[in-house]
Amino acid sequence: MPVGTAADDAADDPAIWFNRRTPSASLIVATDKKAGLYVYGLDGQVRQFVPAGRVNNVDLIDQGRHDVVVVASDRNDPMQARLRIYRLDTRLGQLQELGVVDAGQGEAYGICLWQDKGRLQAFSVLKHGVTVQLQLRLTRNGVSATQVRQFTLATQTEGCVVDARTATLYVGEEDRGIWAFKLNAANDAAAPTLVAATDGSTLVADVEGLALAPLGRRQGWLVASSQGDNAYVVYRLPDMTAAGRFRISGGSLGGTEETDGIELKLGNFGPGFEQGLLVIQDGDNAPAAQNFKLVSWGDVLRALNLESTGIK
Repeated sequence: MPVGTAADDAADDPAIWFNRRTPSASLIVATDKKAGLYVYGLDGQVRQFVPAGRVNNVDLIDQGRHDVVVVASDRNDPMQARLRIYRLDTRLGQLQELGVVDAGQGEAYGICLWQDKGRLQAFSVLKHGVTVQLQLRLTRNGVSATQVRQFTLATQTEGCVVDARTATLYVGEEDRGIWAFKLNAANDAAAPTLVAATDGSTLVADVEGLALAPLGRRQGWLVASSQGDNAYVVYRLPDMTAAGRFRISGGSLGGTEETDGIELKLGNFGPGFEQGLLVIQDGDNAPAAQNFKLVSWGDVLRALNLESTGIK
């Protein structure tokens, strides 16, 4: 699934909407960080392109009854982060823009969403290390946002994901590793925990995209892009022990390198993707434009011999 901006560092981050009734009609929303947002089908064909300028990361949340909210981090102004908010028409594969809200002082980088007791929360990760938590309100008259709190790490950050089961926010600090913030902590300034440090072998800086696959009440997987050595690390939840590493190489479509964003969704997406779908940004697809590649999660589990662990 290529982006339209050729010969440039343009493709960045994907999000997956899983159509439970008709898996083959599932959709992928992804960013061209020089131009805007794409909606793709699983066949790789573009369903829509929305011009939006410099949008870096994207996430979506399915609120049921065809109500899918898509949020992208807008870095058109490097001094003022913003979020662009859309509703995804899943039947047509079309995005409808609902509005834009401010999301912190600095350059917008990462974004992840969390549905907390009926309230839609967005985490705006800024390049300089601050993550701003916002409560979003979507009404017939537009959108608004209220800042809830913010979290701070020392250096450049981008990837994030929320485990809604444990109210844990994971943020990737590119040079240092993956941090966990407990969102239900009474103290807004509760200290984060470094749950996976860059060590030059298991997790190699830069730490980029994060994706989470929940199973049961606490188990599952967290996957991180180990960009420094063109690999991906699979961590076992809830204790974040490293379960294995893998790379994507060869094949008629080529491998993946210098990956920024990744996304993982469990479920039967159809032949070849019966255990789930992993979407990976390919940062070196020369001479063609950068693109996003679809990978079978079942293939990853088999390659790492993880199917026999009791977690599938």
